[in-house]
Amino acid sequence: MAEATIPRLAVRPGSYDRAFYSTVAFAMAAVVVAGFGPTFYFRPLFGAPVTVSGTSTLSTLTIVHGLVFSAWVVLFPLQTTLIASRRVALHRRLGMAGAVLAVVMVVIGLRTAIVGAARGAAPPGVDPLAFLAVPVFDMVCFTGFMTVAIWLRTRKEAHKRLMLLAYASILTAATARLGAAQGAGPLLGLGLSLTFVAAGVVYDGVSRGRVHPAYVWGGTLLALSIPARLALSGTAAWRALAEALVR
Repeated sequence: MAEATIPRLAVRPGSYDRAFYSTVAFAMAAVVVAGFGPTFYFRPLFGAPVTVSGTSTLSTLTIVHGLVFSAWVVLFPLQTTLIASRRVALHRRLGMAGAVLAVVMVVIGLRTAIVGAARGAAPPGVDPLAFLAVPVFDMVCFTGFMTVAIWLRTRKEAHKRLMLLAYASILTAATARLGAAQGAGPLLGLGLSLTFVAAGVVYDGVSRGRVHPAYVWGGTLLALSIPARLALSGTAAWRALAEALVR
């Protein structure tokens, strides 16, 4: 695969990889906590706000979903920290648990999205069945990136970038709940989730003078999935599928 090349600054390749990916991992975790703080993590402190489906309490499925995905939020920076401290053996052992967790996340994520659509969960002014395309594609992208990342787990340069892409692909639910993004529709939240991928691209350019193919191809596919899912969500074919799923 071809690599995109850009002028490189005088930084030895890989010098700051551990610091960069650890920082990104903790920054992503902070975004999740900030986004879901009022409605999940610190819900009692915010007066138990009404959910997107209009209820004042969290369902058991929603709580399980939150706990499962929170396990990922903890595991991801832990894994980068282990690599940064050169504890590779433990990192690999936890990686097997991470693979199992990813499967559970996809199952729970799809189930929660479908049940939410049936209950009318969607941003203000957005049709719930059309909005269902957003979380479903999140899970499709996450599954794809995770599958390739596990397959290429011995190729660390590709693996760590694919893992970042996998995380970015499920970050929309958090970014859409940040400040001005709330109520702005799914497009802004989806765009903000690409911020960390863009950071990886810039870091590659600065540290290596080129962008790794994982970012070139994976980042392009993730970016293209945004207009694709929004366009698909308004079609009769998608509505028929969404109606079948919620039934």
